[in-house]
Amino acid sequence: MSRIGKLPITIPAGVTLTFDGGIITVKGKLGQLTQDIDNRINVNIEDSTLTFTRNSDQKDERSLHGLYRSLTHNMIVGVTDGFVKQQELVGVGYRASNTGQLLELSLGYSHNVAFEIPIDITVETKTERGKNPIITLRSHDKQLLGQVAAKIRSLRKPEPYKGKGIKFVNEVLRRKAGKSAGKK
Repeated sequence: MSRIGKLPITIPAGVTLTFDGGIITVKGKLGQLTQDIDNRINVNIEDSTLTFTRNSDQKDERSLHGLYRSLTHNMIVGVTDGFVKQQELVGVGYRASNTGQLLELSLGYSHNVAFEIPIDITVETKTERGKNPIITLRSHDKQLLGQVAAKIRSLRKPEPYKGKGIKFVNEVLRRKAGKSAGKK
């Protein structure tokens, strides 16, 4: 058995979970999410517990077993608590501001970069004097949140010499030494 796939998921109060026609739907206080489940994976809902089983021990079924359990667990956590990603803009003159779902970034290019944030994600920018600007993204959909955060980061990836660029808060960057001093 898959170590992840065999773990049961407890369904918290306030979350409704339905499985119909290969589609699992999770509704909670923060929203609703759906996921297609492969027909080789069986879904069992009993009382407030959700378990996944598979038909055989083939390699692809073993991988799907843990995958669908993790995706469903992330959906349940998302509709109850939500997910947060914070990004930091490191560099002189780098700025971020938002008006509604439009994120305006100044990243050292000759022009500002406008980035449209999907409706399911709320964005907040914070700029304090003497500190790097912070972009905070919140959503109930972990997949969408990670995809949007990665797209924002790709606009100006951190470079290895000075560390300038968009990085996640608490991300450890691998730094390189610059050129050595002149030869004697």
